[in-house]
Amino acid sequence: MTKEECYRLGNITKPFGYKGQMVMYLDVDSPEEYVDLDSAFVEVKGHLVPYFFKVDNINGNKATVTFEELTADEAHALAGHDVYLPLEMLPKLTGNQFYFHEVTGFKVVDAQHGEIGKIASIIEYPAQPLFQIMQDGTEILIPVIDQVIKKVDREEKTIFIEAPNGLIDLYLGS
Repeated sequence: MTKEECYRLGNITKPFGYKGQMVMYLDVDSPEEYVDLDSAFVEVKGHLVPYFFKVDNINGNKATVTFEELTADEAHALAGHDVYLPLEMLPKLTGNQFYFHEVTGFKVVDAQHGEIGKIASIIEYPAQPLFQIMQDGTEILIPVIDQVIKKVDREEKTIFIEAPNGLIDLYLGS
């Protein structure tokens, strides 16, 4: 399993108690969906290694887990390591909701300008993420917010937007 076939679930932060339990930070919107999780991949020296565990408790975005077949010292050594799950384990999204990785390469069609290019990536800034759209070598940055995104067509791999007035013109000089 490679990182490209997975998504980052979170990371192992620190020991909990003295019996080898660890705290796992779940970097997800709905941590409670992972209460029955019994295994994941942990990145160790650049490789994804499968580990089995029991989720003892979830409080907010923090889960207390007990790793199977690991001593307390071995479990403690996992602190600071990222945790991954296969992409097929992501809950399916519908409508205008999407995962950032799934829309890379989608066409973007603006209500005023028509097709403006394809999504090269999504840049995650603290204030808000941005679509990085490339059109004939020109980069166009569009905020990834509900007010802008009008429709996501997964079959046609197209996102329909209504960019703020004048924003696209700044990039294209129209």
